[in-house]
Amino acid sequence: MSSPETKLELYDDYASATESMEGQMSVQSASRNTTDPSAPNFSTLDEPIKDTFLRDVKAVGVKFYHVLIPREKKTLLKDWDLWGPLILCTFMATFLQGTGDELYDGGPEFAQVFVIVWIGAMIVTLNSKLLGGNISIFQSVCVLGYCLTPCALALLVCRIILLAEQTTFLFFLRLIVAGGGFGWATYASIIFLGDSQPANRKALAVYPIFLFYFIISWLVVAHSNV
Repeated sequence: MSSPETKLELYDDYASATESMEGQMSVQSASRNTTDPSAPNFSTLDEPIKDTFLRDVKAVGVKFYHVLIPREKKTLLKDWDLWGPLILCTFMATFLQGTGDELYDGGPEFAQVFVIVWIGAMIVTLNSKLLGGNISIFQSVCVLGYCLTPCALALLVCRIILLAEQTTFLFFLRLIVAGGGFGWATYASIIFLGDSQPANRKALAVYPIFLFYFIISWLVVAHSNV
């Protein structure tokens, strides 16, 4: 039989082991490591949803601004996202989709516009990478998507023009509007993507961009449904 002293030692060992395993289950969130005194001292996990949403909306708006006035080249490449391209693609697909009338429907389907935009952007990006471009795939898709903004504005103007009774003059007016959006989109994308290509291969990289926005602009001007 074991002595009382032995039982006491075993109990003490068990109690000490139990105490060593006890602890607090709460984990403090890591604070943001930054030297900017104006930056918030909490991580994005602790940030309110409203602040996160407003910050992302502001970032998307800034990118739209830089596409409309393409002066600063690094904004779309540094902080890329796909929210803007998704919004523009959905907007254009909604307005360009057909009415379902086989006799008078000349517009593409919703999914067809999505395929043209995203597959086209991926092909242009792949061509850029094969030519030695020094940007990532998502950066290129981001730029190409945001640069659809002039085409989307041209589509909106053309839809307004279509509310009137169509004449030859209004057709050429729509053609000019779509052409302006095409030129604007091509110019903006070249501003952002031009420096990412080798100097002796820029022409080979620009041609697919030209063709991509030309197809989108042709859909805008050719769509005749109200």
